[in-house]
Amino acid sequence: MTQTILIADDDTELCELLREYLGQEGFEVRLAHDGEQALAECRRPGLDAMVLDIMMPRMNGIDVLRNLRKESELPVIMLTARGDDLDRIIGLELGADDYLAKPANPRELLARIRAILRRSNTHSAIAVLEVEDLILNQSRRELQLGGELKELTSTEFSILQLLLQRSGEVVDKKDLYLAALGREPVAYDRSIDMHVSNLRRKLGPARDGSERIETIRGFGYLYRCQAD
Repeated sequence: MTQTILIADDDTELCELLREYLGQEGFEVRLAHDGEQALAECRRPGLDAMVLDIMMPRMNGIDVLRNLRKESELPVIMLTARGDDLDRIIGLELGADDYLAKPANPRELLARIRAILRRSNTHSAIAVLEVEDLILNQSRRELQLGGELKELTSTEFSILQLLLQRSGEVVDKKDLYLAALGREPVAYDRSIDMHVSNLRRKLGPARDGSERIETIRGFGYLYRCQAD
C-alpha cells in the first residue's frame, strides 16, 4: 500500500525536488508551504508522516508541532538549520520523532522516513507486555498506565518497548538509537536523552516514588522494577 508523506517547507524548489525523489521511491507526497497549511494537511485523512521545516511563514514549525501534538501522534521529522541546537532540542521536547539538519540529503531523509514508518508499523509476536502498572500493547502500539491510556509518539513508544522488553537490564544507548531511530548515534547527538526525558515526564514516578527509567552513565538506560 502506498504511504503518504507531507513535506512542509516554504522552499518550493526543495519541495518539488523531494516530491520527485520520494515519488520515485513509491511514496505519495503532499506539499505545504506555510505552517497553517501544514497543520490543515495533517488533519486530512491518509497521512503517514510529515517532514517539517522550522522556519515557515504564518506559523513556524515549532508552533505547528506544538498544535499537532495536542491532537495527533503523527510521526514527524524536523528540518533544522545546521548547528541550531536550541530548535532541535525544543522540537524533540515537543514530540518530534527525529531531526535532520538542512540542507537535507534526500537519500538520508528517505532512510529516516523509512525508519520511522517501519517502527510505526512494527508488530510483535508477544502482543502485550505488562510491567507493574504499565500495560504495553505492542500490536496496537498503545500504553496504559494504571488503567489510563497514555499518548506516546512513535519514537517514545519504541524506546519504552525495548526498555520494558529488557526491564531490569541495562539497555545500551546504541541499541535504543537503532530500535527507536533506525540509526546509530553520532557525535553530540542527544536525541535519545531528550526522548527519555519526555517519557519520564509522561510516565511520572513509580508507585514507590522512584524513577522508572534510570540513567546508567556511560552505558545507557534501565527500566527498574520495584522488586529489583
